[in-house]
Amino acid sequence: MTLEKATLPVPQFYQITLEQLKADIQQVIENGQTFIAELQQVPESVQEQLQILEKIDTLENQMSESWGVLSHLNAVMNNAETREVYQALLPSLSEYYTQLGQHTALYQTYQHVHDDAVFTTLSAAQQSAIKLALRDFKLSGVALEGEAKKRYAEISARLSQLGSDFSNHVLDATQAYFKPLSEEQLKGLPESSIELLKQYGQQRELEQAVATLDIPSYIAIMTYAEDRALREELFKAYTTRASDQSAQPEFDNTLVMEEILSLRQEMSTLLGFDNFSEYSLASKMAPSVAAVDQFLVELAEHARTPAQKEIEELKSLAAEHGITELQPWDTTYYSEKLRVQQFNLSQEALKPYFPTPRVIQGLFKIVNRIYGINVVEREAPVWHKDAHYYELEDNGNVVGGFYFDLYARSGKRGGAWMSGFRSRMQTQEGLQKPICYMVGNFTPPVGEQPALLTHDEVITLFHEFGHGLHHLLTEVDHISVAGTHGVAWDAVELPSQFMEFWAWDNESLALISEHITTKQPLPADLLKALLDARFFQSGMQTLRQIEFSLFDLGIHKQNPALDATKIQATLDEIRRKFSVLPTTAYNRFQNSFSHIFAGGYAAGYYSYKWAEVLASDAFDRFENEGIFNVETGKEFRQAVLAVGGKDTALDAFIRFRGREPKIDALLRHQGWTTTSKSA
Repeated sequence: MTLEKATLPVPQFYQITLEQLKADIQQVIENGQTFIAELQQVPESVQEQLQILEKIDTLENQMSESWGVLSHLNAVMNNAETREVYQALLPSLSEYYTQLGQHTALYQTYQHVHDDAVFTTLSAAQQSAIKLALRDFKLSGVALEGEAKKRYAEISARLSQLGSDFSNHVLDATQAYFKPLSEEQLKGLPESSIELLKQYGQQRELEQAVATLDIPSYIAIMTYAEDRALREELFKAYTTRASDQSAQPEFDNTLVMEEILSLRQEMSTLLGFDNFSEYSLASKMAPSVAAVDQFLVELAEHARTPAQKEIEELKSLAAEHGITELQPWDTTYYSEKLRVQQFNLSQEALKPYFPTPRVIQGLFKIVNRIYGINVVEREAPVWHKDAHYYELEDNGNVVGGFYFDLYARSGKRGGAWMSGFRSRMQTQEGLQKPICYMVGNFTPPVGEQPALLTHDEVITLFHEFGHGLHHLLTEVDHISVAGTHGVAWDAVELPSQFMEFWAWDNESLALISEHITTKQPLPADLLKALLDARFFQSGMQTLRQIEFSLFDLGIHKQNPALDATKIQATLDEIRRKFSVLPTTAYNRFQNSFSHIFAGGYAAGYYSYKWAEVLASDAFDRFENEGIFNVETGKEFRQAVLAVGGKDTALDAFIRFRGREPKIDALLRHQGWTTTSKSA
């Protein structure tokens, strides 16, 4: 099939060199530093002041594009050369952003525009951009002086480096482990998983199957391997990655973690906050640390009873198989057996019905029905043969573009994410349209057959596509509040978690499923089993997320900062209070918790649960008015997706829902209440 060429200007990945990327980034930094160095005082005329704001947006746009390509390649095609260039640029990038955030005359220019009569004549988006910029100046230490200002800059630079080190250690530790497997050790694994593990072996020039810590391999073994000792070995290798308990102590993140917490606490104190959790929430939707704590603890109370029932069922089944004491490496294995027993549903039986091409095609049909937009695959240079480029069209007009890079492979950071490459923005050349990357680590294709996804992977794909739509369907032309920019971090998961609901709908499932060989739709018995099993172990899963959230908030609200022993003690105490799952003394989950130590979720991991309330409540309206109701879809698009950070998250939600959010729909969507759908 011949594709039309991309209509938007896209990166020429075949021609991009690291030397050129490095030179481009250095040039933008140099241009920015020259510009702000020349800005010694606030210009007299408001028109000149507005031009300065425009210039800052232009510089940010240039940086976003150059750095966006490099950081993307560093995440999806990580090798020694890319990593070296990325690491080499981090200090100067951090220094540049610190200089911007602490530039007194620049801050005063924004303040002058805000205080001038002209402010009321600006667009709502520009007003919001200026207000958010003023807030961020304060959070960047613009009011600091002398040694304090210098120290803040040192901390920022060091934290950038440490975050990168943390991420690299996790990636290296994950890839350092592999275990050749005998035929005996493969017992219980489905044929598709065995073929995948053999493919991993071939990649290492071995004639046998190989277990790795890549998620598709790890999940397959923990779910199906009858060899309990093998499951235990893999569990230990996975949960001790990048720690002192690992077989590769050179990747230990313990000291990195301690230093990150110490520096975050010092930075928070410099800025007048008691702790980093307080600092983090200063730019979020949640009103206070206490309010988040209360929300999480109350949600845990709702989850506790179902979770206790779920773990007892699991223990009971394991006991029938001679396991008198359930261990962590048993839970996934017996959970799968329990799912089959209770619902006659196995993840493996579902996979042939979710070949990636069908799932993607169905996903595009679903968003077309909700929002009236079309997705078209186009020809564009890519960084790997598994990556594909698409454009989003609305009434025949291209509104944005995106890349899918969905499969796990060597040199690729774990997890799934959406990252913006280019934001919507009015430039001197005209309207710049947004482009983003959507990345997964799904089970790759085996042999000539398309990749077959688990339903969990389907949900993840829908989640990331929700983030992508948020970036692409913005109608805001100011970069700092376009798409996901300027959106409170604890509301940014609303569009993504909202999109997941369509992966559970009858009509949607008919669009995304088709047997890989027979081309038959998902049969009625499997469909019923899938929907019946929707709330399977939802109590345990919720408590697990709450455990992570309370741990994150807990270690960041301690002053002074915690050392490794106290970090572990904090996690142990939270598990004692909230977890029903067994654990081990050697488990060092925190040492690979990249979300909070190498991502943007520090003292913000609770955002997933916070935004889930919003997403559930928003979807509740669709349930009442029809989940493919064009008018409701149009209203959600206009009220939430189109506005970016122009409006506060709460205002956007209220505009769509007609009231403040309620938790009722979330409790129902977890299967814990039988509350009727409410308008």
